[in-house]
Amino acid sequence: MERLTARQESVLRAITDAIADTGDAPTIREIGRRVGLSSTGSVAYQLGRLEKLGLISRNGRHWRSLRLAQ
Repeated sequence: MERLTARQESVLRAITDAIADTGDAPTIREIGRRVGLSSTGSVAYQLGRLEKLGLISRNGRHWRSLRLAQ
């Protein structure tokens, strides 16, 4: 398995924390605020990398539907 970058680890942690806090997946902007990224494109790129690694998945094309991999 490919090793996660520090940025990917922080994005994954932000997702996990948001789901634990609210029960729902965070939006791209919410993830960006939690990890200090103002560009939604940068957040989407990191989410795409995590999805390719099999750590998250989503239903449909919206990131709001993302789920942590089991």
